[in-house]
Amino acid sequence: MAETQYYEGLGRRKTATARVRLYPGGDGTILVNDQSVDKYFGRDWDLKHLSEPLVVTNNAGRFNVSVHVSGGGITGQSGAIRLGIARALLKADPDYRMALRKFGFLTRDPRAKERKKAGLKRARKAPQYTKR
Repeated sequence: MAETQYYEGLGRRKTATARVRLYPGGDGTILVNDQSVDKYFGRDWDLKHLSEPLVVTNNAGRFNVSVHVSGGGITGQSGAIRLGIARALLKADPDYRMALRKFGFLTRDPRAKERKKAGLKRARKAPQYTKR
């Protein structure tokens, strides 16, 4: 019995982690945590954002995408999925590297929430100074 072949990619953004699998020969359906991507993400921007690597490489209808994502918020999760899809596409065909790199899809966004410091209200906000 032959196993189903897929290409896997891991994406992270802030505290979100996404494990992405691309199944070749599909019709372009995207499942996130066993739900439809339209049902999981409410905003159109997040839907457009995560499918950009497929659009740039002209693979929008060639792969079925299965994603398991956890942690973070909605936007962080969509960013993690986008990076995971780009990395999986790279495993499917290394010739996509130039196109994906040109649009910045292979670069992990290092920005994360800065920790709160002692004596401050937030990471950098200090209490109001009073002279008397």
